[in-house]
Amino acid sequence: MNSPSAELATFACGLRYADIPMPVIRKTEDLLVDWFGSAVAGHGARPVESITRFALAMGPPTGLSEVILRRASSSPYLAAMANAAASHMAEQDDVHNGSVFHPATVVFPAALAVAQALGSSGAQLLTAAVAGYEVGIRVGEFLGRSHYKVFHTTGTAGTLAAAAAAGHLLGLDAQQMQHAFGSAGTQSAGLWEFLRTAADSKQLHTAHAAGAGLMAAWLAKDGFTGAAQILEGPQGMAAGMSSDADPAKLTDGLGTRWATAETSFKYHACCRHTHPAADALLQVMQANDLKPADVAHVVTHVHQGALDVLGPVRKPSTVHQSKFSMGTTAALAARFGHAGLAEFEQHFLDQETQALRDRVEMVLDAEVDAAYPRRWIGKVTLSTTDGRVLHGRVDEPKGDPGNTLSRDEISAKALRLAAFSGGATAAEMQTALEALWQVAQWPRVGHLLEGRA
Repeated sequence: MNSPSAELATFACGLRYADIPMPVIRKTEDLLVDWFGSAVAGHGARPVESITRFALAMGPPTGLSEVILRRASSSPYLAAMANAAASHMAEQDDVHNGSVFHPATVVFPAALAVAQALGSSGAQLLTAAVAGYEVGIRVGEFLGRSHYKVFHTTGTAGTLAAAAAAGHLLGLDAQQMQHAFGSAGTQSAGLWEFLRTAADSKQLHTAHAAGAGLMAAWLAKDGFTGAAQILEGPQGMAAGMSSDADPAKLTDGLGTRWATAETSFKYHACCRHTHPAADALLQVMQANDLKPADVAHVVTHVHQGALDVLGPVRKPSTVHQSKFSMGTTAALAARFGHAGLAEFEQHFLDQETQALRDRVEMVLDAEVDAAYPRRWIGKVTLSTTDGRVLHGRVDEPKGDPGNTLSRDEISAKALRLAAFSGGATAAEMQTALEALWQVAQWPRVGHLLEGRA
């Protein structure tokens, strides 16, 4: 059937390493290393440990695929679940602005698990990851802004992204890949309601997406069929999950526009919706040599998506919930110059943080909202205790493609994440990172934390 779903499936199964421009390959290596740091950062987190215990209890005691945080192995399905949960905990995994989608946390766990099980090469792993990114980003863009108001796009579009990456490694043909998309799409899930009560669901969203996408691909390889038009069909994902879906976005620039390269890294350890305003606040404070005590009030000028996701979180009760509080992020950035893992863990309930948090408000801004989601502009209006009104603005927050992280910064970030969680020693991480930067030359994908290829 000639349809956007079919065209997307044909692209995902037919992509070859030689088709991908070298700058996109290099960016994918950056994204893999960045993801690995986030995966190690999940060590010890209660929701991650719970999902990991479940995975190890349900699976074989040994297997072909690595459960990174336990230095263990299991089946590809359960390893993908555990690693996906781990890499979404620190809120430092990557994000694609236009789709409002975190690709790494669902694509790499599925791709890594299958690559290890099959003995795939590093180049094959990178190619599969690009297939997953390109598919997942376009599905997120297709589902639109209305989808994100209720649904966590990483859990929904992420299921298709994981299926594309796993299916590519499994060698699915175009028809099988379309069946895999059908089976993945019918399992897509993830609702934002969990934020209101600080529930653990966000890690479950990524675990489920990675595992369900992998399962959909494996079933398709065995002849299992799925809906041919799960995305754009009259009872498909768009029909049930969106009011502004645009099927043209599913095939936009396939093979010429590399959405993978548009992906942003996260500098602050919190929801990406807080980053533009936090960076704008830092800009105006640094330019005017202000201290937190000088801040009487801050207005953050935001897009509607920020109001939808962050609005319900007014007085966060947990570290993770505080990462979805604009006021908390702004307060920590103002106090410490950045909002990192240690700042959230140690200071989100400090009296000074809470007092400054309560002096921050969000206001819908027409310019910011019109640019979103393609561009995430940061604007703040800061009133000082001595009566001044100051304005800050950033057009590309730290980590965006035009203001990206260098490889040294990515490595340093991964080392910080590991040190914070205790998931690996500095020496272990250094060995792993040295190997990961050479992933394209690996003849076979081995265990990452042990640094062997």
